[in-house]
Amino acid sequence: MLFRRKKPATWSGKLREFLWPRKGFSRGLRYLSMRVLRLSSTPHSIALGVAAGAASSATPFIGFHILIALALAYLLSGNLIAAGISTALANPLTIPFILAATYEVGLIMLGTEGNGAMAGQDILHLLKHLEFSHLWEPVLKPMLVGSVPLAALSAVAFYVMAFYAARLFQSRRQDRLRARAVAWADDL
Repeated sequence: MLFRRKKPATWSGKLREFLWPRKGFSRGLRYLSMRVLRLSSTPHSIALGVAAGAASSATPFIGFHILIALALAYLLSGNLIAAGISTALANPLTIPFILAATYEVGLIMLGTEGNGAMAGQDILHLLKHLEFSHLWEPVLKPMLVGSVPLAALSAVAFYVMAFYAARLFQSRRQDRLRARAVAWADDL
């Protein structure tokens, strides 16, 4: 095989690589951010796509984030690829924090901080027995209400960051191309 290891990885090596990659977790994040920035679209379109992905990631609709992001990006004329990639903001490490934040903000917005809140064990018990009718009022309704301001806030924040990053990246790319063209013309 072309890309096969000379010495096969041991079981413990595979486990270590799974838990903590050799090149670190930041390599994947850098790859995704560069993939978004290299899109050949306007900075506004890229930023709208990223904002749609960030907004959908701040909702409790696990499993539907990419569909929501693509629909939002399509309606807003944003970049669909940027929307799909930016849904990676909701991953197994961040989803518990997103769900807890939407629940807490929803309780505050509904004014049921102390009396309507459920403990984690109670929520797990209702989920285990699939009593969704009992889950609506104490859990699902606060999460849906709380996700609206969090989604709006994350969309605005990520739009601003993505817009300026894409504009800066594209202007630097144009400067490099102009410098190459000038150097090539001078060589002739």
